Amino acid sequence: METWLNQSSSTDGFILLGIFSHSPTDLVLFSIVMVVFTVALCGNVLLIFLIYIDPRLHTPMYFFLSQLSLMDLMLICNIVPKMAANFLSGRKSVSFVGCGIQIGFFVSLVGSEGLLLGLMAYDRYVAISRPLHYPILMNQRVCVQIAGSSWAFGIIDGLIQMVVVMTFPYCGLREVNHFFCETLSLLKLACVDTSLFEKVIFTCCVFMLLLPFSIIVASYARILGTVLRMHSVQAHKKALATCSSHLTAVSLFYGAAMFIYLRPRCYRAPGHDKVVSVFYMVLTPMLNPLIYSLRNREVMGALRKGLYRCRIGSQH
Repeated sequence: METWLNQSSSTDGFILLGIFSHSPTDLVLFSIVMVVFTVALCGNVLLIFLIYIDPRLHTPMYFFLSQLSLMDLMLICNIVPKMAANFLSGRKSVSFVGCGIQIGFFVSLVGSEGLLLGLMAYDRYVAISRPLHYPILMNQRVCVQIAGSSWAFGIIDGLIQMVVVMTFPYCGLREVNHFFCETLSLLKLACVDTSLFEKVIFTCCVFMLLLPFSIIVASYARILGTVLRMHSVQAHKKALATCSSHLTAVSLFYGAAMFIYLRPRCYRAPGHDKVVSVFYMVLTPMLNPLIYSLRNREVMGALRKGLYRCRIGSQH
């Protein structure tokens, strides 16, 4: 903490170079990002609210969905408002402590979401392959433990990275070639050799991404085998519809995260990383509630019920 105070008192912090200029094309792109951000914000808040108020959605799958939406909500609120404020004001600065906090939240939320998506695949496997044992295997205590472990591992990873990154000495212009305080972009500005810590980060990324991804592949391999053995066409379609929603969300999240963090260093380009970061930090949180709600009868039913209550209340 003393190191943080010393560094923050000796400098104004960092300069975020951002992703958009003030050209007409970039102004349009910025407007699109803000529309996507607004939809993501409203969609995730609405999904959490529906799951909370409708007793029919008080099941393990929707409990995990509410946690996923909460993570997405916190992720976009951690990044986009600061990016928008810097772009509109033209200041581009971020304080030293503010940068550290942004890193901590970002790493924690991305790590937690990656683990949660992997454990959600296990939930789908139990629901489809072992339906009679589902109430026992996925009881309330187990669900809380699954969600809690996802949050815990992510937060521990975030705190470690935040503390280590912000204790490195930084020099020069302190210009971060990104639109937020991203760990790898920040380490390029350090005055000391950070190669060992970068290897540790890579190892953490392998664990936080490949382990849950392996759980997903194994779970869906078993699910596919169960679905192919189903004699009921109705059950067959329902199982595929449920799983396809989860697989879509998984593909978007893991595809972008692996592209950024599991590529060899020689193939990394700041421009590519910034574009892909926008994709999985803004677009994916918008698509998640749409994927899970528009293709889900229970959620749509809860939404219609809520709108009906609002209409009746307004008439009285």
